Amino acid sequence: MATYVRYIDRIREYYLSKYNNPYRWAHFEDVPFTPLKKPLAESRVVLVTTSQTTARNVERKESDGMQNAGGMYSLAVDTPLDLLYSPADNYDTAATTLDDVNAFYPTSRLHEAVASGRIGSLTERFHGVYNAYSHRRTRERDIPAVLERCREDGADVAVLTPV
Repeated sequence: MATYVRYIDRIREYYLSKYNNPYRWAHFEDVPFTPLKKPLAESRVVLVTTSQTTARNVERKESDGMQNAGGMYSLAVDTPLDLLYSPADNYDTAATTLDDVNAFYPTSRLHEAVASGRIGSLTERFHGVYNAYSHRRTRERDIPAVLERCREDGADVAVLTPV
């Protein structure tokens, strides 16, 4: 029988114990989702995540878009899986591990979807936003920066993996 980590309950309990206030979840009355303009099998897909994913032994240059720009970063889509990891220390270490990169940064699954024809192609970069728990900063700074990079990369569809 599978067991599940009830992160929402844990976050609620943590905020109540630390700040004497429940966590205020971001929500929007109007959600800016857009229907696909072409079939997924013809679309270019980008991964956008809040995981703190980085690559071992990869030289980062200003021009390659891999650098951290404020609260976000980008990684080349073809970065080998064995080089990817998360240096994060802000997760429930008693309930999970960060050993399986695809659990929070599903690069292998996306490459498989391209190989099977399920999606058309991937962008040259995947993007991440460090979750600083500031709704205002995420909305006003990080989201516009990610959107700009997605447009630069010609993304038609974004797969979001919140961590």
